[in-house]
Amino acid sequence: MPDAPTYHIDRDAFWRDPYPDLAQLREMAPVAWVPELGAVLITRRDDIFTVEKKIEAFSSDQPEGLMTRLMGQNLMRKDGDAHQAERRAIFPSVSPRTVRDVWKGQFEEFTDRILTRIAPDGAADMVTLARELSGEALIAMTGLRNMSWAEMDRVSQGMIDGCANYVGDPAVEARCHDCTASIDRHIDGMIEELRNAPDASLLSVQLQAGLSMEQTRANVKLAISGGQNEPRDVIAGMVWALLTHPDQLALVRSGEKTWIDAFEEYARWMSPIGMSPREMRQDYELHGVTLKVGTRVFLMFGSGNRDERVFDRPDVFDMTQSAASSIAFGAGPHFCAGAWASRCLIAEVVVPAIFARLDGLRLTGEVPFGGWAFRGALSVPVAWG
Repeated sequence: MPDAPTYHIDRDAFWRDPYPDLAQLREMAPVAWVPELGAVLITRRDDIFTVEKKIEAFSSDQPEGLMTRLMGQNLMRKDGDAHQAERRAIFPSVSPRTVRDVWKGQFEEFTDRILTRIAPDGAADMVTLARELSGEALIAMTGLRNMSWAEMDRVSQGMIDGCANYVGDPAVEARCHDCTASIDRHIDGMIEELRNAPDASLLSVQLQAGLSMEQTRANVKLAISGGQNEPRDVIAGMVWALLTHPDQLALVRSGEKTWIDAFEEYARWMSPIGMSPREMRQDYELHGVTLKVGTRVFLMFGSGNRDERVFDRPDVFDMTQSAASSIAFGAGPHFCAGAWASRCLIAEVVVPAIFARLDGLRLTGEVPFGGWAFRGALSVPVAWG
């Protein structure tokens, strides 16, 4: 047991709503051992902001970690020069210029097509719609044009569940292996086409950069695991938040605030990626606790983004407060490489189009949320017209 205060959680309750426990941890034990998760949790925003940059002590390189064992060692699970080399290799696929010049037009095309198709229906589950929109974006950006959006969503969820399987459920692990095998088959099916006709997709730019197939496969899986659930959860969640906070929607519609403002505040308030794991490579003292070599540490982004020491009204969705200190995309060298694409897809294209095209949009039922490592709405029933 690490040299840290022990804090017990009810795993089911924590999955349904982690925020009460996280608030207690920030106040009473900002560095605490949680036996039910098998890790030390760091919960205050400024602590996370500081230690995420200290890669010599808080390492992302975790050979025995769930992500590495299940998906391969992607760039997110490397530090220093190895991380930066792969980050540079994939940058041409996710740079602000590529997002603007290549991906935004494709985002607009499939968003228009999907909303035109569903508009006559008059009702939908926004989570299902967001799954399709996010899946289509990933099909384009990864280069896996031979994969359906439904399969993209399935394999993403399977990997997410596998990477959060800290209780070691063998059925969850088996589903994750099935999903990674599907991705490998789809990668194999696209290699020759992309070698003959290179493009800006993630698979193509890695082939062009000469990365090994092991590296390439791992990074495509990383993009799918994070690039599907985060946009899916933010699209559905933003729609719910704006419909349940009409004063905030009015700020956007009046031009006082922007869709980007709504995106940034929602990602702070309901962080879709709530945690990132690290392994201690050097002893490090924080708040009187010595984190020893080998200790597993969870950087709780979702908690840091509700830190009362940093945000004026941390538990409230309110664009009039600043989200500038948000760590929703990380805070150090592992800052999310897909951040520009995410902002463009969600805040420049999809959510504005949903409110513009689905006139009279309204909620028609309860909206349950779940998750703490990855958090999002489970269902958002809506109607329009």
